[in-house]
Amino acid sequence: MAKRHRLIRATPEEVWGILADGGRYADWVVGTARSRPVRGDWPEVGAAITYEIRLGPLRLHNETVVRRCLPGRELELEAKAGPLGTARIALELRSWGDDTLIIVDEHPLQGAGGKIHNVAVEALIQLRHREMLRRLEEVCEEACRRDGGRPGLSDQGRVRPAGA
Repeated sequence: MAKRHRLIRATPEEVWGILADGGRYADWVVGTARSRPVRGDWPEVGAAITYEIRLGPLRLHNETVVRRCLPGRELELEAKAGPLGTARIALELRSWGDDTLIIVDEHPLQGAGGKIHNVAVEALIQLRHREMLRRLEEVCEEACRRDGGRPGLSDQGRVRPAGA
């Protein structure tokens, strides 16, 4: 079971605002090119978004369904990946002073993904989560700056790599 966390310099409400926008899913989820709501009112239970995965010339269309939602605190998703099966992805937001500690927990539910799940696959999921949470942080902090909120970490003395 892949579990990872990250501290984001935005309030839980600000982070939730990004998570609650099904059209922004592709902005922070690694591997997705476009996303759009297709059923229900995202992120209510049963709502779904569809998204495109691009692997070179190959285009795959998958769907993610909300299975559990505690607005502003928890979002549990079932990501459908065709022949690879499905995965449970749980996102938990915790207040951490003025910031948000976000915890992501993912594991396969059914299909080939569950059958081949091993240490190597777990390591790949961890790398994917690291990048996903970095992107989510970037999206949240950009939204805060745009909306006149707090500046991001890069504005608070953290050195950002050249060209970033």
